[in-house]
Amino acid sequence: MTFAIATRGLKKVYKGSVEALAGVDLDVKAGDIFALLGPNGAGKTTLMRILTTQFKPTSGEAHIFGLDVVREGAEVRKVIGYVPQETSVWSDINGYENLLIYAKIYGLPSRSRKEVIYDMLESMGLRAVAGQLVKNYSGGMIRKLEIACAMLIRPKILFLDEPTLGLDPAARIAVWEKLTSFKEEFGTTVFFSTHYMDEANAYSDEVAIINVGRMVTSGTAEELKHSLRGELIKFSLSDRRVDEHTLGRIRGLERVNSVVVTDSTLNVTVEDAETALPGVMDVLRSGEISVVRIATTKPTLDDVFLRYAGTMRGSGAGARTTGRVEGEAGGNRRE
Repeated sequence: MTFAIATRGLKKVYKGSVEALAGVDLDVKAGDIFALLGPNGAGKTTLMRILTTQFKPTSGEAHIFGLDVVREGAEVRKVIGYVPQETSVWSDINGYENLLIYAKIYGLPSRSRKEVIYDMLESMGLRAVAGQLVKNYSGGMIRKLEIACAMLIRPKILFLDEPTLGLDPAARIAVWEKLTSFKEEFGTTVFFSTHYMDEANAYSDEVAIINVGRMVTSGTAEELKHSLRGELIKFSLSDRRVDEHTLGRIRGLERVNSVVVTDSTLNVTVEDAETALPGVMDVLRSGEISVVRIATTKPTLDDVFLRYAGTMRGSGAGARTTGRVEGEAGGNRRE
């Protein structure tokens, strides 16, 4: 099996004490779309910057298609594309001129630059606006232009840090349609970080969750959802918070697999909701916990994220609910 990314014991320590990565082992298969999830400060951006040769690891190894990111950085940069979270195009020139600058940076032959640029503009649906100033583009158009710049050299692997952050749903879908077409047409491996669980669920071949600099779980989205085992009972609560004694009693119930608390929601994963619900309700009543609503569902990727990382981002940009996973650490600030 060919791995696009392989890391072993990857560590990054800032200023001698701040450990951003704490021994990351990771394998990403060539040609896959791979989603990296984690709360703010978990180490996502640090890992991506090491893999794209911007940072050097403190210890451990990382390889891109067998190339060492430290010793063979120049060769690595020939086979990767990278779109950072921050804007990476110039707004005071037009779309074609942006691509021309990147074509020169990448060293594309002058005789073929124009053809390659227009092919990429066409593939991203930007040819009609190629002559317009980028400052007049929508957010989705800017993101597609950035991806076009990164794809000029047809990289073997494309790194994307929060590729659709802040975009409206239609723009997000349009961006992902282009990314999946690149995978199919060129065999491009796509490695992306995101807080949008629906994107990871819909588009990724594999998902990994990182928290406090460590990989805590990985697998397909379906495998991770099945890992929670059983059904999820969601209790919408009144203002009263669930105390530790009540939580302990719920955790001790038969057929209860995990308990997660957010600001106003108690999530209890059980083997069978119908048989477990009466026992949980008895505990809540005895603790004088008022329940506003009860819903039972199969675990989603949001629930998996909350279980393993202790923090959940909502589907809208900036929507964030901080939770607590019993027996697990929560997240920190963004790296």
